[in-house]
Amino acid sequence: MDTKSNEITSFAPLLDAVETVLGTLAGVLFTADALHTQTGHAEEVTARQAHLLVQVKGNQPTLFKQLKRLPWAQISVGDRTRESGHGRRETRTVKAVTVATPGGIGFPHALQAARITRTCIVAGRTSRETAYLTVSLPAGHAKACDLQAWIRRHWHIENRLHHVRDVTFREDLHQARTGNGPAVLATLRNTAIGWHRTTGATNIARATRHANRRSHDLITAVTSSYPTTQ
Repeated sequence: MDTKSNEITSFAPLLDAVETVLGTLAGVLFTADALHTQTGHAEEVTARQAHLLVQVKGNQPTLFKQLKRLPWAQISVGDRTRESGHGRRETRTVKAVTVATPGGIGFPHALQAARITRTCIVAGRTSRETAYLTVSLPAGHAKACDLQAWIRRHWHIENRLHHVRDVTFREDLHQARTGNGPAVLATLRNTAIGWHRTTGATNIARATRHANRRSHDLITAVTSSYPTTQ
């Protein structure tokens, strides 16, 4: 994006770009993180006959309080998944309720509110995280199991790429702002992440620390496939 722009102002141009490729956005579901829980974004997406699924956090305090105060204890569980592996057990529980009624929540075109509770047990310790979301699709077209699948795909992207770029590589703190610098550095970060993924790394931060200590391994791996000229 332009140096004078930001993610919020780049939202509509991104829709334009996707629409150019697809021809139409009618029926397309967009997922976005809490930064894009903006009334303008909801109006923009709906005007193109598309739909929006967003998480609600503290940047929208009134809406967040509205969602949190819904009678979740009285709402039955719509979907629940359990997974285990690598010494970790995780349960995700989804509850969803229709809110397109008088006195509903204050977010344009929201037809459902959802709460996803993630309970994780690692080494005998239990942690719990709750997320609140809105979606502009009715229950008939977005069941609890659908919401579960869609938001997990979104979080998968966040965890596999954006979280690594922001936390491990501290991309947001980098000072490269002009010329080709941001694009070049983004390419290098993507290359590093891709390299670690293809070599089987599941923890990019740990793999990066290892590479820092043994940089010659990377050099050997990159150059060994090329013939040596005399």
